Amino acid sequence: MKLTPRLLAIAQLVPQGATVADIGTDHGYIPVYLIKNGIARKVIATDVNKGPLGSAQKNITMHYMENHIETRLGNGLAVFQPGEVDTVIIAGMGGLLIRDILTADQKIAATVETFILQPMVAQEELRRWLLSNQWKIVDEKLVKEDHRIYEIMVVKKGFQFVSDEIYYEIGEKLIENQDPLLLEFIEKHLRKYKEIIRNLTGQNSEIANDKREMCQRKVAKLEEVLQCLKNAKKL
Repeated sequence: MKLTPRLLAIAQLVPQGATVADIGTDHGYIPVYLIKNGIARKVIATDVNKGPLGSAQKNITMHYMENHIETRLGNGLAVFQPGEVDTVIIAGMGGLLIRDILTADQKIAATVETFILQPMVAQEELRRWLLSNQWKIVDEKLVKEDHRIYEIMVVKKGFQFVSDEIYYEIGEKLIENQDPLLLEFIEKHLRKYKEIIRNLTGQNSEIANDKREMCQRKVAKLEEVLQCLKNAKKL
């Protein structure tokens, strides 16, 4: 089975021999790939909707994976028992929805060794929540698909000190790893903030001034990080 770049990057972060939950499995592509390639011992594929879960079940049956992949209908982590899985994938959802899933079933979440999270939006808000609630981001990866760059986080229980606000927006592990897509990723953020500043030209309300100052701080910090990365590449 050939996965899209985004799904493949997620699957490659799953620990060898893991018992995996794939929340919001959609067509069940990741579970089939994990079993077919000998990465996971067992996968439980879940979805809150019957339609996608039915599609996943058909795909599982087509690949003769019924003995290794189980499907469950339900919301988030509510369909699991404590300790039933050691690795949980939550991908293709908003960062705030991922936060809500982790919050709703904290007793289950506390028994999971590794979370692999791929938020579509609100990545900064998700990082802030994670690091404020005794979670640490142990690895991050960027992947490009159809001209869009996706962020993938590997999360475990623990404490993580944040030395600079910019690390909520640009994951610290991305910088440490010098991710191949990081320069492009930062430049994209810079364009976004510079466009906001341009659109605020001539506006002098308190809200506009606060927003302009925030964007200017972001631009200054991102340009600093960008220059450091470029200097490192020259060494």
